[in-house]
Amino acid sequence: MKFPGKRKNEHYFPVTEKGRESADPHFLQAEPFYLVGIDQLLVDIECRVEPEFLLQHNLKKGESQILNEPDAESIYRELKSKGKILGEYAGGSVGNTLNNYSVLSDERAVALGAITRSITVGDYAFKYIRNTSSKVDLSYLQPCENTMGRAMCFVTPDGERTFGISKGCMNDLTPEFIPCEVIEKASALLISAYTLRDEQDPIFRSTIKACEIALKARVPVVMTLGTSFLIESKKDFFRDFVKKYVTCLAMNDLEAVALTGLSDPLLAAESALELADFVLLTVGEHGLYLAGHVDEQFARRTTHKLHTKSIVDYNKYEFSRPMRKSDCVRPVKIYSHINPFMGGPQTIKNTNGAGDGALAAVLHDLSARKYHQAKVPNSAKNLINSLTYSSLSQISKYANRVSFEVLAQNSPRLMRALPEKEDNLQEAYWDA
Repeated sequence: MKFPGKRKNEHYFPVTEKGRESADPHFLQAEPFYLVGIDQLLVDIECRVEPEFLLQHNLKKGESQILNEPDAESIYRELKSKGKILGEYAGGSVGNTLNNYSVLSDERAVALGAITRSITVGDYAFKYIRNTSSKVDLSYLQPCENTMGRAMCFVTPDGERTFGISKGCMNDLTPEFIPCEVIEKASALLISAYTLRDEQDPIFRSTIKACEIALKARVPVVMTLGTSFLIESKKDFFRDFVKKYVTCLAMNDLEAVALTGLSDPLLAAESALELADFVLLTVGEHGLYLAGHVDEQFARRTTHKLHTKSIVDYNKYEFSRPMRKSDCVRPVKIYSHINPFMGGPQTIKNTNGAGDGALAAVLHDLSARKYHQAKVPNSAKNLINSLTYSSLSQISKYANRVSFEVLAQNSPRLMRALPEKEDNLQEAYWDA
């Protein structure tokens, strides 16, 4: 497990301290430090089109919509013949995050979902496997007779993205293929609102079953919202679902408005804290916000300048490590905001996946917390029953840096870890 940021070894491996745990590699290997995610397995097809193309095929600009198989195939062939396809990649919001988590942490991630049973060289399923990190365990996937799902991303000249989804077998995951023991021992369970779109789909029931298992085992449930249109269409359902199951909620500004009815990102994050324990809110060119809870006795004041927006001195306790609200005697809401790293890349090749990249960094920190608890149980850090390994401020730096890396490339999936030596890019806020 690679820890996020620079590590001061003396804080965690004090050679003079008696009673510390052995760093025997066999002991470490016996401990499970992995992430589990349920996904609609898809191949992303990115293409450049004019607005007229969207009108011609009845595609609503800026939204995600379902295409039947004949229409999807017809559109694909037209794009292919005109040379409009820029690339075909392994996709899916959860799949992207699992891949990026494994690249960042160099640890295992387990993917749950359905994939076509018959795979040949060059087909969609082959492309999905080829573009997925070898650290992502695909052995629990359910084989199906249907074809692989496809997500076409239509990018217009103004940079707006419109999605057309061809389902294939992406919703065919049945509850029988949810491995109870794997989820119970995971660092976190990652799900997406997309799997809860239709209550008649098998994957809906599978997601509910997985969340019930995680809830009983106190495994953090991390949920990323799909599109604002989906959340608006089932707002009450998603609010109730998040309140019952979700520990960490990830969303963008449009999804935040759909869920909370508030356009101000800080107020939306504050409102979302009534539903979940921890919130990641990405706001495009305005960076990202993190929000959480901490027990008053463990609140740590920032040494940075205090900032006031819609909440006075909102970053006052950003050096605190977030906790579950239920674990706090006197819960205090904490916030942190960070602008895009270096103002963002000079050239943004693709905005698809930036939020998933930020979430992968958060998940890495969640897993690092469990890793540290097992590896150095006598550490003073373990006196606080926190959700994360790092402070809210440090997590925001890490998530921001990963988003920058995704934006600078032409794929939502990282192919390499962040550079190990960077001046002040991942300067950690470590607790001794």
